[in-house]
Amino acid sequence: MDIVIRFLQLLVLLLTLPLHLMALLGFWQHLCETYFPYLMVKLAASTNRRMESKKREFFHQIKRLMETSGKVTLLELGCGTGANFQFYPPGCKVTCLDPNPNFKKFLAKSMAENRHLQYEQFVVAYGEDMKQLADDSMDVVVCTLVLCSVQNPKKVLQEVQRVLRPGGLLLFWEHVAEPRGTWAHKWQQVLEPTWKHIGNGCRLTRETWKDLENAQFTEVQMEWQPPPLKWLPVGPHIMGKAIK
Repeated sequence: MDIVIRFLQLLVLLLTLPLHLMALLGFWQHLCETYFPYLMVKLAASTNRRMESKKREFFHQIKRLMETSGKVTLLELGCGTGANFQFYPPGCKVTCLDPNPNFKKFLAKSMAENRHLQYEQFVVAYGEDMKQLADDSMDVVVCTLVLCSVQNPKKVLQEVQRVLRPGGLLLFWEHVAEPRGTWAHKWQQVLEPTWKHIGNGCRLTRETWKDLENAQFTEVQMEWQPPPLKWLPVGPHIMGKAIK
């Protein structure tokens, strides 16, 4: 079966050869950094309309935390266009982090539309190295559809633990691999070498739940959701929280 998967990977590569050549020469990364934010604006608006009630329920736990501790310092990893801002409760002190500086103008628009929040800074950095942020400085870290595209999820989670105060929360919402041995997983293996360029680094076969369970959190609560769009190769979603 591995031979069949390799053959199909090669076939897809040949069909998308110009894309892979552009990636090899470095042109595709530049195009993604420039134009990916425009795509994310459209996708984020569509996703928020479809998932609004679920997102409000998911982020309501921040409000419960504020009831006991007052204002909350919140870091959003891979903040993108600021699509989650509207779901954060009033009074959150928000720090945004993303490796793509081209999101800045879209963040400014989201900030202007969500005056109920206090914005601290926009840090241009990768999640694996957040040296601009101090130890134990955040009450909450939010990570939605980010760990699929980072280079090293384990290092990102180590950095999350470093910046979280003791008892702080990591709120995660990620898509993960289909079960191994299924046809859906095999197709993810076939498409992943090409999809990671289309999706700006997105990996289809990440088993992110294992990284969360193996990280040094005191508690991890996780809920599984079916894939929201059946026509995409993106697998099921996991959502929940991890406590430092």
